[in-house]
Amino acid sequence: MKSDQDSSNMKGKGKGGFRAASFVYALVSLENMGFVANMVSFVLYFQLQMYFKVSAAANTVTNLMGSTYLLSIFGGFISDTYINRFKTCLIFGVFELAALLLMTVQARYKDLQPSPCGKSSCLAGRIAVMFYASLSLVAMGTGGVRGALPALGADQFNQKDPKESKALATYFNFLLLSSTLGATIGVTIIVWVATNRHWWPGFLISLLATLVGFIFLVLGKPFYRLQLPGDSPLLRVIQVIVVAIKNRSLQHPSSPEELYEPEDKESSISTDQKIQHTEQFRCLDKAAILRDSNTKPAPWTVCTVTQVEEVKVLTRMLPIIASTIILNTCMAQLQTFSVTQGYYMNRLLGSFEVPAPSVPVIPLVFISILIPIYEFFFVPFARKITNHPSGVTQLQRVGVGLVLSVVSMTVAGFVEVKRKNHDLTYGKPVHVVWLSFQYGIFGIADMFTLVGLLEFFYKEAPVGMRSLSTSFTWLTQSFGYFLSSIFVDIINSVTRRTTHSKRGWLDGKLLDENHLDYFFWFLAILSLLNFFNYLYWASWYKYKQENVSSSADGICWSTNAMCAPQSLSASGVPLFKEPDDQADQNEAKKTRTTATNGNGIVGNDEKSTEEANGKS
Repeated sequence: MKSDQDSSNMKGKGKGGFRAASFVYALVSLENMGFVANMVSFVLYFQLQMYFKVSAAANTVTNLMGSTYLLSIFGGFISDTYINRFKTCLIFGVFELAALLLMTVQARYKDLQPSPCGKSSCLAGRIAVMFYASLSLVAMGTGGVRGALPALGADQFNQKDPKESKALATYFNFLLLSSTLGATIGVTIIVWVATNRHWWPGFLISLLATLVGFIFLVLGKPFYRLQLPGDSPLLRVIQVIVVAIKNRSLQHPSSPEELYEPEDKESSISTDQKIQHTEQFRCLDKAAILRDSNTKPAPWTVCTVTQVEEVKVLTRMLPIIASTIILNTCMAQLQTFSVTQGYYMNRLLGSFEVPAPSVPVIPLVFISILIPIYEFFFVPFARKITNHPSGVTQLQRVGVGLVLSVVSMTVAGFVEVKRKNHDLTYGKPVHVVWLSFQYGIFGIADMFTLVGLLEFFYKEAPVGMRSLSTSFTWLTQSFGYFLSSIFVDIINSVTRRTTHSKRGWLDGKLLDENHLDYFFWFLAILSLLNFFNYLYWASWYKYKQENVSSSADGICWSTNAMCAPQSLSASGVPLFKEPDDQADQNEAKKTRTTATNGNGIVGNDEKSTEEANGKS
C-alpha cells in the first residue's frame, strides 16, 4: 500500500519515533511545571492575595480547571479539521504565555490587587477585568495545547508497524512521566518561591519555563510526522445521523456485505484504515444503505460502513467518558481542600517549613517512581501472559484507578478526622505527613487512569478524530472539576437546612469549622457506586476491529485488542466478560474490500505526511 511505502520513506528520513516525541516531552514537562504549580497554589493565592473565602477560592480553582480541560475539545477539533496539531499548539501557546504575563503583572503591583472587604469576593472594576481576563486566557491557551499535543506525539508512532504499535503504549507512559517530573519541580521550587518570597516571581518562572518549552517544540519540527487535517469530524457524525433518519423506513439487508462500500480503487483511504462492521447500534447501519443502485452515491444520501462505524465508536465511548467523571471530582479535592488542610498542619521538616501547595509533591514522587517500574517490569511480564501490546487493556488500567480513588477518598476522610481532633485536643496541628496516605494512593490511581484513557481514546478513535478523541480524557477532567463546584454548592445548601448549627459542611471561613471529612466520605460512596457502573460499561464495550497484521515474533496485533486466535476479546475487561459469540471472532477474520464515497478522511493517514510537512 502507498501508506506503507510512505511510512518507510519517513523512517529513512529520520522522522517520527522517540526522537521526535522527545521534543513533545520537553514542552509537556516545562509547561506543566508552571501550570501545576499555579493550580495548586491558586487556592491560597485567591484567599491570601485576592481575599476570597475558602469555598469561593476552591470553586474558582475548580471552575478554572474545568474550563481549561473543556476547551481542550476546541483545540482537538481545530487540529483535526483546519490546521495541523503542531500549528495548533503554537497558536494556543500564545494565549497561554499572554495569560502568565498578565498574572505576573497583577501580582507585582499592589494597585492591581483588591483590598479586604469581608465578602465572598472583593474583586471589582479594572482589577476584576484583569483578573478574569488572565484566567480566561489560561483556560483558552492551556486547554487548546492539551487538545493537540498528546496526539501530536502519538502521531510519531505508526500503529501498523508492530514495533511502533508497542512503542505507542510506552510513549503515553513517558508522557505522564514527563508531566510528573515537571510538576514535581513546579510544586517544590516554584511554589516555594511564590509562597515564601512573593507571588509574582513564581508566575514569572512559570512564564519563562513555558516559553522555553515552546521553543523546544519548534526546534523539533524537522523530525515530526505531521498529519494533514481532514473533513470535519462533527460533519461526518451529523451526516450519518441525518442519513440514518432519512432511511429509517428501509429494511436492514440480509448481510452486512450489502451495505455501501465501493471498490478499493475508488477509495481515498487505504484498506488498513477501514473499520469492520459491528452489530451494535444497527439503527445507524441504515445510513449505509444505498436506496437505488443506479443512483450515484452522494455525501448526504449514503455513508460508507467505515463512516457509520466511526459514529458507533464515538457512541460506545460515551459511557466510558461518563464513568470517569467522579474520579476527577475526587482529584479536584486534592488540589483545593487538601492544600488548605496542609496549610493548617505542621509542615516542618527539621528547620525547613514545607509550603502548603507543595504537599501534592507526594503523589508526584510516587508516580515518578512507579512509571518506570510499570513500564520496564510489569508490562513485559504481563505481555507474556496476555499477548497484549500494553500488558493489560486500557480499560483494565482505568478500572484499577477507579478502585484506588475510592480508597483514597475513604482514607482522606479519616485523615481529616485525625487532623481536626488532634488540633482541638492538643492545641497543636498534626504533621503534614498524614496527607501522604490520600495523596499517595490517588497518585497511583491517576497513573493508571490518565495513561489508560489517553491511550484508549487515541487508539480507538477514527484516524481523522484522534485529537478530538484524545481530548475526551481532558473532557472527563473538566466535568469532574465542574461537578466538584456543583457538589460544594449543593452540599452547603442542603446541610444549612438540615444541621442544628444551620451551617453548611463547607461553609466556614476556617477549616476547623467545616465537616470536610463528611464530604470526603460522600465522594467515596459515590466513587464506589460509579465503579460498579463502570464495570458494566467496560464489559459491554467492544474494541474497534481493523485489519490485522502479523509481527515477526508471532504475536498478532490489531488496533487495540489481543489478536491471538481464540483470545480476541469483545470486552474491554475480559476478566469480567469473555467473548462467547464465535460470529464476532469470525467477522474479525474477514477481509472486506472497502472504500469511501467521498465523505472519507482525506489526508489524515501516513500517506499524506510528506505533503503536510511540505505545507507546514
